[in-house]
Amino acid sequence: MNKTWWKESVIYQIYPRSFNDSNGDGIGDINGITEKIPYLSELGIDVIWLSPVYQSPNDDNGYDISDYRNIMDEFGNMNDFDGMLDKAHEHGIKIMMDLVVNHSSDEHQWFQESRKSKDNPYRDYYIWKKTDNGEPPTNWGAAFGGSAWEYDEETREYYLHLFSKKQPDLNWENPVLRNEVYDMMRFWLDKGIDGFRMDVVNFISKDTSYPQGEIREGHKYGDGSKYYMNGPRIHQFLQEMNKEALSPYDTITVGEMPGVTVEEGKLYTGKDRNELNMVFHFEHVGLGDGQYGKWDPRPWKLTELKEIFSKWQKGLEEDGWNSLYWSNHDQPRAISRWGNESEEYRVISGKMIAACLHMMQGTPYIYQGEEIGMTNVKFTDINDYRDIETLNAYRDLTPDSLTHDEIFKGIHERGRDNARTPVQWDASPNAGFTDGTPWINVNPNYERINAEAVFKDEDSIFHFYKKLIQLRKQNEVIVYGTFDLIMEEDEQIFAFTRTLGDDQLLVICNFSEETPDFKLPVHVRYSSKELLISNLNADENEEIENLPLKPYEGRVYRLKK
Repeated sequence: MNKTWWKESVIYQIYPRSFNDSNGDGIGDINGITEKIPYLSELGIDVIWLSPVYQSPNDDNGYDISDYRNIMDEFGNMNDFDGMLDKAHEHGIKIMMDLVVNHSSDEHQWFQESRKSKDNPYRDYYIWKKTDNGEPPTNWGAAFGGSAWEYDEETREYYLHLFSKKQPDLNWENPVLRNEVYDMMRFWLDKGIDGFRMDVVNFISKDTSYPQGEIREGHKYGDGSKYYMNGPRIHQFLQEMNKEALSPYDTITVGEMPGVTVEEGKLYTGKDRNELNMVFHFEHVGLGDGQYGKWDPRPWKLTELKEIFSKWQKGLEEDGWNSLYWSNHDQPRAISRWGNESEEYRVISGKMIAACLHMMQGTPYIYQGEEIGMTNVKFTDINDYRDIETLNAYRDLTPDSLTHDEIFKGIHERGRDNARTPVQWDASPNAGFTDGTPWINVNPNYERINAEAVFKDEDSIFHFYKKLIQLRKQNEVIVYGTFDLIMEEDEQIFAFTRTLGDDQLLVICNFSEETPDFKLPVHVRYSSKELLISNLNADENEEIENLPLKPYEGRVYRLKK
C-alpha cells in the first residue's frame, strides 16, 4: 500500500458565503474563515476544501468565475486570502481550492472577447456552433433547466453551457486555453495552496461530433451526458494537467465526476496513471431519485446504499483511492438525508453515520455544520430560496409536472439550500453568523443546535467527530485496512470489517429506529475485543456474537486474534 499524507487526512469543506461573516454585511468572508481556524484545529481536521472565492457575478454562487486570479469583493481581497492561508498553515491545516474550469462566467474577459466576432483570438476558448435551421445545434438540456445552447445575436451563433447560460463551457480542445488554465493553477500553487477540488472535471472533454441526446419520458430536452461525461480525451487532458501544473508540487487533488463508474474511477485515481488522487462519485446521493430526479424523491433501501459503498471500496482497494462523504454544498444535510433529524434521534443518528463513513477506506470529508448536527431547513415560501437550481426547477416543473406541495417536499428533502443556510455558531440573533441581515435565512433551530452548545458538551456530536479523527491518526487500519461487508442482505444494519495484517476492526451501525440483532459471522474470529468508540456508551463487556442494537446505535471494536 502506497502511504501518503492525503490518504491519512480528514478534509473539512467550507462554503464561504455561509460560514462566518466578519464585517456584518450578511455574507460570510475570508476573514471570517480566519477567525474560525482555531476551532477547526480543535476539531482536528487536516485540510480545508474552500468552495470558490474568486471574482464572480454570483449567478451560481461563485461557480461562475469572471477572474481566476482575484478574490470576490464580498469575500475580501488577496491580502485577506494570504492571511488566511498563513493562519491555516500555522495550525498545520492545508488549503485545497475549488478549480472550476469546465466553464467560466460569461462576464470573464475571455468570453467578452470571444463573443465580439468569429475571428477574435479568444473565439476558440469557448464552444460556438452555427445552425442553418434556427434551432440549437443539439437537443441537450442544461443542468439548471432549459437548452444547453444559448443564441448570441452579435455573431448569430450558439454557445454551449451545460449549466447556467451565464456559465459558457470552455473549449478544452484548444491547447492555448489549456495552457491558460495550467498557468492559473501554478499561480495559486506558487502562492502556497496545497491542491484542488475540481468542479465537474470529467465534463471537460466533449464528443466533438455533438450528437443528439435521448429524450426521456416527461422531459423536454435530450440527455447529452454520454457525449460529455468522461469524454474521449479526458484522460489525455488530465495527464497533461498533471504534468504541466501539478507534478512539481506536493498536492492533493479530487475530481467531482457525475456519472463516473468504478472502472473509470480506477483510471482517474490509479497510482501510476498520473491523473488525480481521488474522485467524487454520486451513486449513493442519487438513491431515491424519482422521475424528475431529486425533486420527487422516493424511499431508498439500506441494501442499495451498502452495495454502492462496497462496490467502490473493493473496486479501488488495490489501486486508486476513495473520497468518503455524506454531504456537501450541493447535497442536503447528512443527518436529514441518511439519519433521523427528529430531536430524539438527531444526535444519536448523526454520530452513527459519522462512525460508519469515517471507518471506511478512503479520505473522509466533513461538510461545515455536519460536526454540530445541523439539519435541513423547511422554508415555506419559494422566495426564501436562493439556489438557481431550486428556483429553476420550481419554475420549470410546476404546475405541469409536479404540484406545489410535491416539489416543496423534494426541495425540503434534497434542495441545495439545505446545505447553504449559515453555520449556527451560537444562540444569539442570526446564530452568531452575522451582525447584519444574512444573505439567506438562518435555520430557525439554531437556538438549540449550535457550535457553542456542542463545544461545551463532552458527549456532543462535535466531540464524537473529534474522537473519530483522533482514532484515524492513531490506527493505521482505519486508513489502510481492507474493507469487507458483512450482513449484506440486512435492511437495518450496515456492518463491515477493516483488516490490516493482524489488526482488525468490526464496525456495526444500525440505520433504523428498530432494535435488530447483530449476528457475528462465523468467519470473524477473535480472542479478545476492545470497544474503540460507541455513540450510546455501550457496555464493553457485552457479547457481540448475538448483539441486540438500540435505534441508530453505532459501535466500533478492535478484534484481537
